[in-house]
Amino acid sequence: MGTRTVGPRNGLGGRDGPALEPGPLPSLIGYRLRLAQQAVFRDFSRSVQGLSPGRVGILLLVCANPGLTQSRLAQAVGRDRSTMVGVLDELEARGLLARRKAGDRRMNGLWLTPRGRRQLARAMRAIRAHERRVTARLSAAERAELLRLLAKIAP
Repeated sequence: MGTRTVGPRNGLGGRDGPALEPGPLPSLIGYRLRLAQQAVFRDFSRSVQGLSPGRVGILLLVCANPGLTQSRLAQAVGRDRSTMVGVLDELEARGLLARRKAGDRRMNGLWLTPRGRRQLARAMRAIRAHERRVTARLSAAERAELLRLLAKIAP
């Protein structure tokens, strides 16, 4: 069995000198997940103009749950409420979502604006193409299995 070195395509070296020996890195789940995340995010940022993966996730949740409260959204995406306020302020300033009083007058509900729906529809078209690219080397069964396994790690 030959020694495999780690170069620019898989994260350690190449530009400023010879590739590095990987040691145990290739067998570490976290390392492989991070490399996969970097590759996916690079393609995402080239594919989806004007929205980060996190912003798209927020818009998708609001679209699927009209009137969702800011607190519940923050909980769902794993952000603290104060961080979420800034993100929602930005999305509202861009005309993508609106805050309105929910059933409890002390709470704001979130709704996509018509502009937000159009932007999300454009983003989803780009995301479908992006998903096809990043999973091009997987069969449909492998893609389903990858999703199943990832859900076991981060339910």
